Amino acid sequence: MRHYIVCSLLYVLHQVHAAIRTTTSGTAVSEGVEASVIYVRFKAASTELKPVLGEIESRSSRKEYAQILAECHRLYCEQRLSLIRYIVHQRIYEFAKKEALPSLTRSGCAYLVQVCQLEQQLFNHFFPSSAEDVSSLAPLIDPLSTYLYDTLRPRLIHETNIDLLCELVDILKVEVLGEQISRRGELLAGLRPTLQRILADVNERLTFRARTHIRDEIANYLPSDEDLDYPAKLEQSAQKESDIVTVDENSDVYKSWYPPLEKTISCLSRLYRCLESAVFTGLAQEAVEVCALSIQKASKLIAKRSTAMDGQLFLIKHLLILREQIAPFDIEFSVTHKELDFSHLLEHLRRILRGQASLFDWSRSTSLARTLSPRVLESQVDAKKELEKSLKTTCEEFIMAVTKLVVDPMLSFVTKVTAVKVALSSGSQKQQVESVMARPLKEQAFATPDKVAELVQKVGAAIQEELPRVMAKMKLYLQNPSTRTILFKPIKTNIIEAHVQVQSLLKAEYSPEEIQSVINMVSIQDLQAQLDSYL
Repeated sequence: MRHYIVCSLLYVLHQVHAAIRTTTSGTAVSEGVEASVIYVRFKAASTELKPVLGEIESRSSRKEYAQILAECHRLYCEQRLSLIRYIVHQRIYEFAKKEALPSLTRSGCAYLVQVCQLEQQLFNHFFPSSAEDVSSLAPLIDPLSTYLYDTLRPRLIHETNIDLLCELVDILKVEVLGEQISRRGELLAGLRPTLQRILADVNERLTFRARTHIRDEIANYLPSDEDLDYPAKLEQSAQKESDIVTVDENSDVYKSWYPPLEKTISCLSRLYRCLESAVFTGLAQEAVEVCALSIQKASKLIAKRSTAMDGQLFLIKHLLILREQIAPFDIEFSVTHKELDFSHLLEHLRRILRGQASLFDWSRSTSLARTLSPRVLESQVDAKKELEKSLKTTCEEFIMAVTKLVVDPMLSFVTKVTAVKVALSSGSQKQQVESVMARPLKEQAFATPDKVAELVQKVGAAIQEELPRVMAKMKLYLQNPSTRTILFKPIKTNIIEAHVQVQSLLKAEYSPEEIQSVINMVSIQDLQAQLDSYL
């Protein structure tokens, strides 16, 4: 039986090869000839073989016939592979010569899908009862799909373009595995392992390139003078926006970002749909962490080049953007790091050297093994929480800096008054009588009505001159009005609180005439209205 089937297949093979030679006359096999000769002619030439195979399949419930049927499957796949392997290899080679990697992947997969579908249909013609067993055709499909894998892999492992690798993932995951393979179901199930293997290689390469990109372009980014030219960079951008109405608003927005921030958001946006969630989470955590550090380094350089306030506002602006841009990613930005700790071994080695313990004390081998074993330390790093913490700290520093800029004379005055009162309350009665500080507050050198009027005028001038400059700078860095309102609210509260404290001291220590005619301090209601006008 085996001899008959082999001879029949060889005869069919001989006929098909003869037909190919006659049709092509030595040239490459075209797709039309390929379909008509390799499939139609093969099916027509095998009419005598089909009844025999049908009889074997009908008796496959018996062990000896099941073995014969498995042997028939193997022989069939061997002969079909010997017929089409060169044609498939030649077609994929032609794709590789003239097409770029994404196009090659798309064309190669589409061609293999077509070949696999035709082979499955031909196999079902000869073995209708075995059609559901996908593994029967594996000796034929696996070598054919390996041709594409062997063609793609050398180019994949040398590809450095992240955009192109993301495109390959999209082609394989969505177009091929998602649409073509899933739609045709079991007909193309034999291709799935090889395609998933190619996809795994692309993902591995993409992950490696992403880590390299994060290290080189974000963590180790060296800013140029132009990158640190704040606030001039924002002023130029604002001037362009007022002069020209641009079509691509996002492009202009990115130009005002610090480059590592733009690179981080761009990279994560591309990777989000391509990588598995666990892999993306690790990369995202690392990218956000190093991006925040890079922004902080830049803010310190800007503070040296321009002003401390420019450095603070630069940091607030970019940390806010980073927090806003990573919000859509539905992941946790925390990663648990594990490391081995050998620090406890030092003390044990000292005990051995002092003779207090022995390395060869086998009676205590269990405790010795436990002592010499390293400890596993776990630490969780949450990049998002660290980002929030850094943002909060910077905002608090900015608020205190602006508060001090505006009402520092009042704060100093309140501090001195408090110090005098504490000194008086802590000293003896005789010291209080003899001390200069025992005199009324308005008779103290630093608290005479004229001195208080002078500091009130300084604060008033700062509110009228310095505060508008601060607000203009805030508007330059923070385009969102609600953001500026939130940041200005505690500054306003601090300014009003300083005025309230001074007014309380004035009412307690000075006469109404001195308060009104000499000091002439603004009312709280008028102050609130004045501060609100700056928003």
